[in-house]
Amino acid sequence: MSATAEVMSGEFDQAAVVAEPLPPVVGGGAVDSGVEEEEGEQKSKGRGQIVLGRNVHTSCLAVTEPEANDEFTGDKEAYMASVLARYRKTLMERTKHHLGYPYNLDFDYGALAQLQHFSINNLGDPFIESNYGVHSRQFEVGVLDWFARLWEIEKTKYWGYITNCGTEGNLHGILVGREVFPEGILYASRESHYSVFKAARMYRMECVKVGTLVSGEIDCADFRANLQANKDKPAIINVNIGTTVKGAVDDLDLVIQTLEESGFTHDRFYIHCDGALFGLMMPFVKRAPKVSFKKPIGSVSVSGHKFVGCPMPCGVQITRMEHINALSRNVEYLASRDATIMGSRNGHAPIFLWYTLNRKGYKGFQKEVQKCLRNAHYLKDRLRGAGISAMLNELSSTVVFERPLDEEFVRMWQLACEGNIAHAVVMPNVTIEKLDVFLNELVEKRSGWYGEGRGEPPCVAGDLGSENCDCGLHK
Repeated sequence: MSATAEVMSGEFDQAAVVAEPLPPVVGGGAVDSGVEEEEGEQKSKGRGQIVLGRNVHTSCLAVTEPEANDEFTGDKEAYMASVLARYRKTLMERTKHHLGYPYNLDFDYGALAQLQHFSINNLGDPFIESNYGVHSRQFEVGVLDWFARLWEIEKTKYWGYITNCGTEGNLHGILVGREVFPEGILYASRESHYSVFKAARMYRMECVKVGTLVSGEIDCADFRANLQANKDKPAIINVNIGTTVKGAVDDLDLVIQTLEESGFTHDRFYIHCDGALFGLMMPFVKRAPKVSFKKPIGSVSVSGHKFVGCPMPCGVQITRMEHINALSRNVEYLASRDATIMGSRNGHAPIFLWYTLNRKGYKGFQKEVQKCLRNAHYLKDRLRGAGISAMLNELSSTVVFERPLDEEFVRMWQLACEGNIAHAVVMPNVTIEKLDVFLNELVEKRSGWYGEGRGEPPCVAGDLGSENCDCGLHK
């Protein structure tokens, strides 16, 4: 092999723990969209500091220019094939140890491989064909119609598109709210996804962070107090259909009731529902509150790569047709209209979503939701049975528990952590067998972390409630 190829030929393991160099540790005290974090809020959550992940420069694969010599070119092709084969093995291993992030990794899109040779771009308005003919709008609009039926809005009364991710759905929904109410104040609970506060910063919006209950739901008493302090300005509200860390579902009906009782008529507020993960699961949960455009909401967004299981990040955003004119602009270059956040949009994603919706349908999703909830309860019960603090919200498949002491274990199982807590998100690909492997490893390692003078598990009553805390004080 050529000298050029040999420079890149080292083995790599993305799961390995690399000691140096690492990015610096950063503290709390960040400013989110005009609302400063209270002094020491990060420290009050337990750890006090955020340790960033390892520096990817320690494992990156260099890009080198191809050789003019055909013999060396052949060597390089063989080398690249070997790198990709090793990378595939890494992906298989990391998929086996995947618990902390809400992605459904159980899918098979082999039938769509025949489309990878095409540059499919849905730039512009999904309902208006542009001059660029290699698109998938017919699939995109079919998917949008399916979600419109799910959220109870007529075809002629909605507008939407397939986004590149859940964050784009939030950016778009909040942007529509800002355009409808330019002087409006954005209200979002402290446990809302970070993209909501990113939107406030981007759009220079006044933002109020509302307190939350121990469950992670928005505290409507605090919400009411903030509304009454700002009665002169319209309200733009982000409602969480499943919070990022605890999987808590904000009570949409109570939010609407609080607005009405605070003197806000329907023409003075705009509600965006962030349903990134649970927005597609909740319709199939008995006794769950309904997200519906029959209620005075303005927009709903979900992620396509989470519960649905799309291999690339994507999402669905739907709003009322009456609102979208504030954003729409005709674009002669496209021979179309545009009201999206991005210009070019992934035209493959709508096809993947269309394929899955057709294969599974309402009944298929209902079975998968039931399986996820059942397995989530199994995980929570086993954790509590092992003396580990844990909580599971009634409408969620996100199990929250005390943060493992060993960061290597956290990285191995790809757990999402915040302060003294971590969580596992039970998706359709998470089996009982996988949970048993995780639980057995956790219990074994935990016995080495605590006991016999080695320290005590953290108290997480402030995060999970005293009834869910198994520390020495609350057992």
